[in-house]
Amino acid sequence: MSLSDQRIEVMRHIETFVEEKLTKYLRPIETNWQPSDFLPDSRNFAFFDEVKNIQERAKELAYDFWVVLIGDTITEEALPTYESWLMGMKGVNQGEDTGWTKWIRGWTAEENRHGDLLNKYLYLSGKVNMKEFETSTQYLIADGFDIGTGADPYRNFIYTSFQELATNVSHRRVAALAKSQDNPQLAKICDTIAADEARHAFAYKAFVSKILEVDPSEMMLAFEDMMRKKIVMPAHYLRETGGGISKIYSHFSDAAQRLGVYTAQDYIEILESLIKDWSIDKVTDLNDAGEKARDYLMILPGRLRRVADRLKVPELDYQFRWIGV
Repeated sequence: MSLSDQRIEVMRHIETFVEEKLTKYLRPIETNWQPSDFLPDSRNFAFFDEVKNIQERAKELAYDFWVVLIGDTITEEALPTYESWLMGMKGVNQGEDTGWTKWIRGWTAEENRHGDLLNKYLYLSGKVNMKEFETSTQYLIADGFDIGTGADPYRNFIYTSFQELATNVSHRRVAALAKSQDNPQLAKICDTIAADEARHAFAYKAFVSKILEVDPSEMMLAFEDMMRKKIVMPAHYLRETGGGISKIYSHFSDAAQRLGVYTAQDYIEILESLIKDWSIDKVTDLNDAGEKARDYLMILPGRLRRVADRLKVPELDYQFRWIGV
Protein backbone atom coordinates (compact mmCIF):
# COMPACT_ATOMS: atom_id res chain seq x y z
CA MET A 1 0.00 0.00 0.00
CA SER A 2 1.36 3.42 -0.98
CA LEU A 3 1.60 6.24 1.53
CA SER A 4 -1.20 8.02 -0.33
CA ASP A 5 -3.48 4.98 -0.12
CA GLN A 6 -2.66 4.63 3.56
CA ARG A 7 -3.68 8.23 4.23
CA ILE A 8 -6.98 7.72 2.40
CA GLU A 9 -7.71 4.55 4.35
CA VAL A 10 -7.05 6.29 7.68
CA MET A 11 -9.22 9.27 6.71
CA ARG A 12 -12.08 6.93 5.87
CA HIS A 13 -11.53 5.03 9.10
CA ILE A 14 -12.02 8.12 11.29
CA GLU A 15 -14.73 9.73 9.15
CA THR A 16 -17.48 8.16 11.24
CA PHE A 17 -15.92 9.69 14.35
CA VAL A 18 -15.92 13.12 12.67
CA GLU A 19 -19.57 12.86 11.64
CA GLU A 20 -20.62 11.77 15.13
CA LYS A 21 -18.84 14.77 16.66
CA LEU A 22 -20.11 17.48 14.29
CA THR A 23 -22.67 18.77 16.77
CA LYS A 24 -19.93 19.05 19.37
CA TYR A 25 -17.51 20.93 17.13
CA LEU A 26 -20.02 23.13 15.25
CA ARG A 27 -22.94 25.25 16.45
CA PRO A 28 -26.46 25.15 14.90
CA ILE A 29 -26.75 27.94 12.34
CA GLU A 30 -30.20 28.98 13.57
CA THR A 31 -28.91 29.71 17.08
CA ASN A 32 -25.37 30.80 16.24
CA TRP A 33 -24.24 34.40 16.59
CA GLN A 34 -24.10 36.58 13.49
CA PRO A 35 -22.15 39.80 12.81
CA SER A 36 -25.31 41.90 13.08
CA ASP A 37 -25.63 40.89 16.75
CA PHE A 38 -22.61 43.06 17.60
CA LEU A 39 -23.06 46.10 15.37
CA PRO A 40 -25.48 49.03 15.03
CA ASP A 41 -28.68 48.22 13.15
CA SER A 42 -28.96 50.57 10.17
CA ARG A 43 -32.77 50.33 10.38
CA ASN A 44 -32.80 52.01 13.76
CA PHE A 45 -33.12 55.74 14.42
CA ALA A 46 -30.10 55.62 16.76
CA PHE A 47 -27.82 54.08 14.09
CA PHE A 48 -25.73 57.21 13.44
CA ASP A 49 -25.31 57.94 17.14
CA GLU A 50 -24.04 54.38 17.67
CA VAL A 51 -21.61 54.71 14.76
CA LYS A 52 -20.36 57.99 16.21
CA ASN A 53 -19.72 56.20 19.51
CA ILE A 54 -17.70 53.51 17.70
CA GLN A 55 -15.61 56.19 16.01
CA GLU A 56 -15.01 58.13 19.22
CA ARG A 57 -13.76 55.02 21.02
CA ALA A 58 -11.67 54.03 18.00
CA LYS A 59 -9.63 57.22 18.37
CA GLU A 60 -8.16 55.90 21.62
CA LEU A 61 -6.64 52.78 20.06
CA ALA A 62 -2.92 52.78 19.24
CA TYR A 63 -1.31 52.49 15.82
CA ASP A 64 0.03 48.97 16.41
CA PHE A 65 -3.41 47.91 17.63
CA TRP A 66 -4.92 48.87 14.28
CA VAL A 67 -2.15 47.10 12.36
CA VAL A 68 -2.85 43.86 14.21
CA LEU A 69 -6.64 44.17 13.99
CA ILE A 70 -6.53 44.87 10.25
CA GLY A 71 -4.01 42.08 9.57
CA ASP A 72 -6.14 39.64 11.57
CA THR A 73 -9.21 40.71 9.60
CA ILE A 74 -7.50 40.19 6.24
CA THR A 75 -6.48 36.71 7.40
CA GLU A 76 -10.07 35.92 8.40
CA GLU A 77 -11.37 37.25 5.08
CA ALA A 78 -9.26 34.77 3.09
CA LEU A 79 -11.65 31.87 3.83
CA PRO A 80 -12.22 30.85 0.17
CA THR A 81 -8.53 29.92 0.01
CA TYR A 82 -8.72 27.83 3.17
CA GLU A 83 -11.80 25.84 2.15
CA SER A 84 -10.40 25.00 -1.30
CA TRP A 85 -7.13 23.95 0.36
CA LEU A 86 -8.80 21.56 2.83
CA MET A 87 -11.16 20.17 0.20
CA GLY A 88 -8.08 19.13 -1.76
CA MET A 89 -6.75 16.82 0.97
CA LYS A 90 -6.32 13.12 0.33
CA GLY A 91 -9.32 11.28 1.68
CA VAL A 92 -11.76 14.14 1.00
CA ASN A 93 -14.10 14.08 -1.99
CA GLN A 94 -15.88 17.37 -2.49
CA GLY A 95 -18.62 15.63 -4.49
CA GLU A 96 -19.61 13.41 -1.55
CA ASP A 97 -21.73 14.35 1.46
CA THR A 98 -19.48 12.82 4.10
CA GLY A 99 -18.27 13.66 7.58
CA TRP A 100 -15.21 15.40 6.15
CA THR A 101 -17.08 17.58 3.66
CA LYS A 102 -19.68 18.46 6.30
CA TRP A 103 -16.93 19.46 8.71
CA ILE A 104 -14.96 21.54 6.21
CA ARG A 105 -18.03 23.39 4.95
CA GLY A 106 -19.42 23.91 8.44
CA TRP A 107 -16.06 25.10 9.74
CA THR A 108 -15.70 27.50 6.81
CA ALA A 109 -19.21 28.85 7.34
CA GLU A 110 -18.48 29.58 11.00
CA GLU A 111 -15.11 31.15 10.23
CA ASN A 112 -16.65 33.28 7.49
CA ARG A 113 -18.56 35.28 10.10
CA HIS A 114 -15.28 36.42 11.67
CA GLY A 115 -14.12 38.32 8.62
CA ASP A 116 -17.62 39.68 8.00
CA LEU A 117 -17.88 41.06 11.52
CA LEU A 118 -14.40 42.55 11.70
CA ASN A 119 -14.69 44.02 8.20
CA LYS A 120 -17.88 45.87 9.12
CA TYR A 121 -16.34 47.12 12.35
CA LEU A 122 -13.28 48.47 10.49
CA TYR A 123 -15.56 50.24 8.02
CA LEU A 124 -17.61 51.88 10.78
CA SER A 125 -14.55 52.85 12.82
CA GLY A 126 -13.48 55.61 10.43
CA LYS A 127 -9.83 54.71 11.06
CA VAL A 128 -9.14 52.47 8.08
CA ASN A 129 -8.34 53.11 4.44
CA MET A 130 -10.83 50.50 3.21
CA LYS A 131 -9.56 50.57 -0.38
CA GLU A 132 -6.07 49.57 0.75
CA PHE A 133 -7.46 46.99 3.18
CA GLU A 134 -9.63 45.46 0.46
CA THR A 135 -6.72 45.40 -1.98
CA SER A 136 -4.56 43.49 0.50
CA THR A 137 -7.41 41.05 1.11
CA GLN A 138 -7.83 40.37 -2.60
CA TYR A 139 -4.09 39.90 -3.00
CA LEU A 140 -3.96 37.38 -0.16
CA ILE A 141 -6.79 35.31 -1.65
CA ALA A 142 -5.40 35.54 -5.19
CA ASP A 143 -1.82 34.70 -4.15
CA GLY A 144 -2.80 31.68 -2.07
CA PHE A 145 -0.23 30.36 0.36
CA ASP A 146 2.25 27.53 0.57
CA ILE A 147 2.37 26.20 4.12
CA GLY A 148 4.29 23.01 3.37
CA THR A 149 1.38 20.60 3.78
CA GLY A 150 0.45 19.72 0.22
CA ALA A 151 -2.61 17.45 0.11
CA ASP A 152 -1.49 15.51 3.17
CA PRO A 153 -4.25 15.53 5.83
CA TYR A 154 -1.78 14.67 8.61
CA ARG A 155 0.30 17.79 8.00
CA ASN A 156 -2.82 19.88 7.40
CA PHE A 157 -4.30 18.88 10.74
CA ILE A 158 -1.05 19.68 12.54
CA TYR A 159 -1.15 23.08 10.89
CA THR A 160 -4.81 23.80 11.63
CA SER A 161 -4.45 22.67 15.24
CA PHE A 162 -1.57 25.09 15.70
CA GLN A 163 -3.21 27.93 13.79
CA GLU A 164 -6.54 27.77 15.57
CA LEU A 165 -4.69 28.00 18.88
CA ALA A 166 -2.61 30.91 17.60
CA THR A 167 -5.66 32.85 16.37
CA ASN A 168 -7.36 32.20 19.69
CA VAL A 169 -4.39 33.79 21.47
CA SER A 170 -4.30 36.76 19.10
CA HIS A 171 -8.03 37.57 19.23
CA ARG A 172 -8.15 37.05 23.00
CA ARG A 173 -5.22 39.43 23.56
CA VAL A 174 -6.72 42.05 21.23
CA ALA A 175 -9.95 41.76 23.23
CA ALA A 176 -8.08 42.38 26.47
CA LEU A 177 -6.36 45.45 25.00
CA ALA A 178 -9.69 46.80 23.73
CA LYS A 179 -11.23 46.31 27.17
CA SER A 180 -8.32 48.12 28.82
CA GLN A 181 -8.98 51.05 26.45
CA ASP A 182 -12.64 51.25 27.49
CA ASN A 183 -13.92 49.67 24.28
CA PRO A 184 -16.23 46.90 25.54
CA GLN A 185 -17.96 46.49 22.18
CA LEU A 186 -14.74 45.60 20.34
CA ALA A 187 -13.59 43.50 23.30
CA LYS A 188 -16.78 41.44 23.07
CA ILE A 189 -16.35 41.02 19.31
CA CYS A 190 -12.81 39.70 19.63
CA ASP A 191 -13.59 37.51 22.66
CA THR A 192 -16.46 35.90 20.75
CA ILE A 193 -14.25 35.17 17.75
CA ALA A 194 -11.54 33.80 20.06
CA ALA A 195 -14.07 31.35 21.55
CA ASP A 196 -14.85 30.00 18.07
CA GLU A 197 -11.14 29.53 17.39
CA ALA A 198 -10.69 27.60 20.64
CA ARG A 199 -13.58 25.26 19.76
CA HIS A 200 -12.22 24.71 16.26
CA ALA A 201 -8.77 23.96 17.71
CA PHE A 202 -10.38 21.32 19.92
CA ALA A 203 -11.80 19.65 16.80
CA TYR A 204 -8.55 19.59 14.83
CA LYS A 205 -6.62 18.35 17.86
CA ALA A 206 -9.16 15.52 18.18
CA PHE A 207 -8.58 14.54 14.54
CA VAL A 208 -4.84 14.28 15.20
CA SER A 209 -5.44 12.23 18.35
CA LYS A 210 -7.53 9.72 16.40
CA ILE A 211 -4.87 9.40 13.71
CA LEU A 212 -2.19 8.87 16.35
CA GLU A 213 -4.20 5.86 17.54
CA VAL A 214 -4.20 4.12 14.15
CA ASP A 215 -1.12 5.46 12.35
CA PRO A 216 1.21 6.78 15.07
CA SER A 217 4.54 6.73 13.24
CA GLU A 218 3.36 8.59 10.16
CA MET A 219 1.53 11.20 12.23
CA MET A 220 4.60 11.66 14.42
CA LEU A 221 6.73 12.17 11.31
CA ALA A 222 4.21 14.69 9.97
CA PHE A 223 4.35 16.62 13.26
CA GLU A 224 8.14 16.64 13.18
CA ASP A 225 8.20 17.77 9.56
CA MET A 226 5.83 20.67 10.16
CA MET A 227 7.82 21.89 13.14
CA ARG A 228 11.12 21.64 11.25
CA LYS A 229 9.61 23.79 8.51
CA LYS A 230 8.07 26.08 11.15
CA ILE A 231 4.39 26.95 11.20
CA VAL A 232 3.92 29.99 8.99
CA MET A 233 0.91 32.23 9.43
CA PRO A 234 -1.85 32.28 6.77
CA ALA A 235 -1.01 35.98 6.34
CA HIS A 236 2.59 35.15 5.42
CA TYR A 237 1.99 36.50 1.91
CA LEU A 238 0.48 39.81 2.98
CA ARG A 239 1.16 42.70 0.66
CA GLU A 240 -0.09 46.18 -0.16
CA THR A 241 -0.67 48.12 -3.37
CA GLY A 242 2.46 47.98 -5.50
CA GLY A 243 4.27 45.60 -3.18
CA GLY A 244 5.55 42.08 -3.71
CA ILE A 245 4.51 38.94 -1.90
CA SER A 246 5.64 38.71 1.74
CA LYS A 247 6.87 42.31 1.76
CA ILE A 248 4.88 43.46 4.80
CA TYR A 249 4.24 40.33 6.86
CA SER A 250 7.32 40.91 8.99
CA HIS A 251 6.10 44.42 9.84
CA PHE A 252 2.70 43.03 10.82
CA SER A 253 4.42 40.40 12.95
CA ASP A 254 6.59 43.09 14.57
CA ALA A 255 3.47 45.02 15.58
CA ALA A 256 1.99 41.90 17.18
CA GLN A 257 5.27 41.34 19.04
CA ARG A 258 5.40 44.93 20.29
CA LEU A 259 1.82 44.73 21.58
CA GLY A 260 2.36 41.30 23.12
CA VAL A 261 -0.58 40.00 21.07
CA TYR A 262 1.36 37.11 19.54
CA THR A 263 5.02 36.53 20.36
CA ALA A 264 7.78 33.98 19.93
CA GLN A 265 6.98 32.76 23.44
CA ASP A 266 3.37 32.13 22.41
CA TYR A 267 4.60 29.98 19.51
CA ILE A 268 6.61 27.87 21.95
CA GLU A 269 3.77 27.59 24.45
CA ILE A 270 1.37 26.41 21.74
CA LEU A 271 3.88 23.75 20.70
CA GLU A 272 4.22 22.63 24.32
CA SER A 273 0.45 22.45 24.71
CA LEU A 274 0.13 20.24 21.62
CA ILE A 275 2.88 17.91 22.82
CA LYS A 276 1.00 17.63 26.12
CA ASP A 277 -2.52 17.31 24.68
CA TRP A 278 -1.47 14.61 22.23
CA SER A 279 0.56 12.82 24.95
CA ILE A 280 3.49 12.66 22.55
CA ASP A 281 5.74 11.18 25.23
CA LYS A 282 3.32 8.26 25.72
CA VAL A 283 2.53 7.31 22.11
CA THR A 284 3.20 3.61 21.52
CA ASP A 285 3.95 1.36 18.52
CA LEU A 286 6.31 3.82 16.87
CA ASN A 287 8.86 2.60 14.36
CA ASP A 288 12.48 3.80 14.51
CA ALA A 289 11.78 6.90 12.42
CA GLY A 290 8.77 7.72 14.58
CA GLU A 291 10.87 7.41 17.75
CA LYS A 292 13.49 9.79 16.34
CA ALA A 293 10.75 12.23 15.38
CA ARG A 294 9.39 12.12 18.92
CA ASP A 295 12.85 12.72 20.37
CA TYR A 296 13.17 15.82 18.21
CA LEU A 297 9.75 17.15 19.22
CA MET A 298 10.31 16.62 22.94
CA ILE A 299 13.45 18.76 23.03
CA LEU A 300 12.33 21.36 20.49
CA PRO A 301 10.55 23.75 22.92
CA GLY A 302 13.72 24.12 24.98
CA ARG A 303 15.77 24.89 21.89
CA LEU A 304 13.26 27.47 20.68
CA ARG A 305 13.04 29.11 24.08
CA ARG A 306 16.80 29.66 24.21
CA VAL A 307 16.57 31.46 20.87
CA ALA A 308 13.46 33.45 21.84
CA ASP A 309 15.07 34.65 25.05
CA ARG A 310 17.67 36.50 22.98
CA LEU A 311 15.16 38.27 20.73
CA LYS A 312 14.66 42.00 21.11
CA VAL A 313 11.31 43.74 20.75
CA PRO A 314 11.32 45.25 17.23
CA GLU A 315 10.96 48.99 16.81
CA LEU A 316 8.29 50.66 14.70
CA ASP A 317 9.83 51.33 11.29
CA TYR A 318 7.02 50.96 8.77
CA GLN A 319 3.85 52.91 7.99
CA PHE A 320 1.00 50.81 6.59
CA ARG A 321 -1.28 52.08 3.84
CA TRP A 322 -4.22 50.53 5.67
CA ILE A 323 -4.44 53.13 8.41
CA GLY A 324 -5.91 56.60 7.91
CA VAL A 325 -7.52 58.25 4.94
